[in-house]
Amino acid sequence: MAASRLIILGVAVAAASGAGYVAKNMAIATPQDVAALVPQEPALRLADVLVLASDVPMGAPVGDALAWRAWPADGINDNFITRDGDPEAIDKLKGSLARVAMYAGEPLRRGKLVGEGQSFMSSILPSGSRAIATQISADTSAGGFILPNDYVDVIMTRRSQSAATGDGFVTETILQNIRVLAIDQTIQEDEDGKKVRVGQTATLELTPQQAEIITVAQQMADRLTLSLRSVADAQERSTGDADYLVSGNGRRGTVRLIKSGEVSEVGARR
Repeated sequence: MAASRLIILGVAVAAASGAGYVAKNMAIATPQDVAALVPQEPALRLADVLVLASDVPMGAPVGDALAWRAWPADGINDNFITRDGDPEAIDKLKGSLARVAMYAGEPLRRGKLVGEGQSFMSSILPSGSRAIATQISADTSAGGFILPNDYVDVIMTRRSQSAATGDGFVTETILQNIRVLAIDQTIQEDEDGKKVRVGQTATLELTPQQAEIITVAQQMADRLTLSLRSVADAQERSTGDADYLVSGNGRRGTVRLIKSGEVSEVGARR
């Protein structure tokens, strides 16, 4: 074999060996290089937050519905209750009452609980309002379809013995667009709102003036009836209250007398 051929053959073998070595190293290094190029996401910081493990109706104790759940630390605000901030929160709050309805999975907020030592009704009553329990006619109050948080008109029916009208009945709307807080001590509707309450006592949310009106009406009336209003009327302001039933409106030195269903006004003695 000529020397030139031997040289060429040797070069070819060396080149083939070098190519195989390079290919082998590239096959091993490539995955490591690719992994090194992928940016690593920072670990998500979590903290334990007190949440509702099940639904809690308005006015019910939270009881065993509380549980700690991992929550993204960046999503925690000052209203949340954390294990780091209050590790004994479950034991402290399990006897608290729900001021509003709460649902499974939502973080618990102290503002949604009735404070210790406070009654439920006084806690849900807006500032400046009064709660008055009123006997109503169960068979005529919208057929029993009135539920807590509905809005109603209060209609008074009484006997009339005036000379002008003779014996008979007088019916008038004495309060308009009044929120119902409870029906026979029930402060929320049944599940899914499918059942109705046929009650004989309604607790109404009233202003001080309206509380006086209905107190007088209870003494005068043969029957008080609630008339259910549309939910679209909830934001309307009442302008048709029977203010004449009570003294006030800037008038002093007068006394309201109620006799035989008739209202009269006389001067007060000093």
